[in-house]
Amino acid sequence: MSTIDESAPSAEHRPHDAPSAAGAAHNSDEAHLIAVGYKPQLERSLSWFSNFALGFLYLSPMVGVVSIFAMGIAAAGGAAIWWIPIVGVGMLLIALVFGEIVSQYPIAGGIYQWARRLWSGKYAWQMSWVYVGSITMGITTTALFSSNFIASLFLGTPEQPSVTASPLQRLVITLGVLVFCLILNLRGTKALGFITKIGLVAELTGVVGVGTYLLIFERKNSFDIFFSTLGKASEHGLLYAMLGASLVGLYLFGAIESCGELAEETPNPARAIPRAMILTVTVGGGAAMVAFAGFALATPNLDEVLSGQETNPIPTMLQATLGTVGSKIFLLIAVISFIAGVMGQQTAVSRFVFSMARDGMFPGSHVISKTAGRHHTPVSALLITNVLPALVVVFVYFSPDSLFRLAGFQTLAIYVAFMMVVFAALRARMKGWRPAGSWNLGRFGLPVNILALAYGIFAMVILARPDNTQADFFDRWIALIGLLVVVITGLAYLLIAKPERKSDAPEGDAIEIANMLRAQRSR
Repeated sequence: MSTIDESAPSAEHRPHDAPSAAGAAHNSDEAHLIAVGYKPQLERSLSWFSNFALGFLYLSPMVGVVSIFAMGIAAAGGAAIWWIPIVGVGMLLIALVFGEIVSQYPIAGGIYQWARRLWSGKYAWQMSWVYVGSITMGITTTALFSSNFIASLFLGTPEQPSVTASPLQRLVITLGVLVFCLILNLRGTKALGFITKIGLVAELTGVVGVGTYLLIFERKNSFDIFFSTLGKASEHGLLYAMLGASLVGLYLFGAIESCGELAEETPNPARAIPRAMILTVTVGGGAAMVAFAGFALATPNLDEVLSGQETNPIPTMLQATLGTVGSKIFLLIAVISFIAGVMGQQTAVSRFVFSMARDGMFPGSHVISKTAGRHHTPVSALLITNVLPALVVVFVYFSPDSLFRLAGFQTLAIYVAFMMVVFAALRARMKGWRPAGSWNLGRFGLPVNILALAYGIFAMVILARPDNTQADFFDRWIALIGLLVVVITGLAYLLIAKPERKSDAPEGDAIEIANMLRAQRSR
């Protein structure tokens, strides 16, 4: 039995006994949770809209676009924008697969629980190790990308609106962002829900509002730029240029699973979470398209961005189009989006680690599985999952050019984790699993599952390829090397510590639970 906070109800890991426990209230969220093997521990106070807002902010089109905009333009010109709908369609396929799984298993911990129940504890551990590495790196890169915008907000002048933070400024700003977001997260899900709503308004204002205004009223370039690499294809070929800009879409969308991490804190999660994930992809992708288009059309110094001379063009563009006051307001909105994005990532990974610890599957489970305070917040999980991001920030201080390489590793790792879940779902279907959640795709489930896996493999190949043939071996293959290090260390821990033996939590029971849920509904 896994170690659980004794002040809270203990987790039941015996789904075979669930019908009698859940019989009186089988339509309730608690009954569904009991049916899949757990008793409630977390406060179910996060509304459906707050869950969507958290997923949207975790994806954060504002953060994704402003962070990768200059790199995308420098790689493939305005044509880089087409990576947003390409990846958006692929991620929608993945969201549909995830939606069927979470509807049957609306459990905190998201993809860890899904992999465990679809396949096994060992498989879930290996996937989870990769996922935790990716999301902790995601916290780091999001906070690091915020440093230039915070520096421009407070240090930029009308004459020099764009400020690139020095290594020391980046270190101080990023650590400050991590600590500030952690403090807010420790106040519980109600505070989180309030902040995510503010962040959502800021995000939509900055991305859709400002993007639309720039697109309509402040165009300095023609729409033709979106159908041209602006000379970049002539350097190494069209394919090379477009592949070099792939992070414009791939970095943006790696966040849809966060809605499922908070399934035990959201009412009616079997229906609400799938809808929230789908809406996150569609609304987020549409907002990102508007923002990228508006920024590209309104940038007066596009040649400098193409040449790589201007690596932080957005503050300068805003100064030229919105004036000093308008640019400062936008930068403030951007900073709010960065903060909300970091908070969302901290929340998601802490719930993920908490869920693993509740099953006795994570080092230090006795401590990490505890909740604290009247909001039952997993404080230990929040604190522990912010140690690595802080250490990586210090590493970047000594290696300032490593930021985009870290983002590449982060994105590759998240795709590997996602595809392990998608493959586990396909394997379960081949063995006879028919998803039994209240939200499902019916006969379209299998083809969607296959297409999602094919897309994921395509994305991983792009992310693993070297992006600079002139760099040394380590720099060319940094994303793949980083992934291999994470996979090998996770496998070594699995073989030596055998964490799956410390837990009797259910595993590989997708078919059994599906049949049981159908039987309950037929009564």
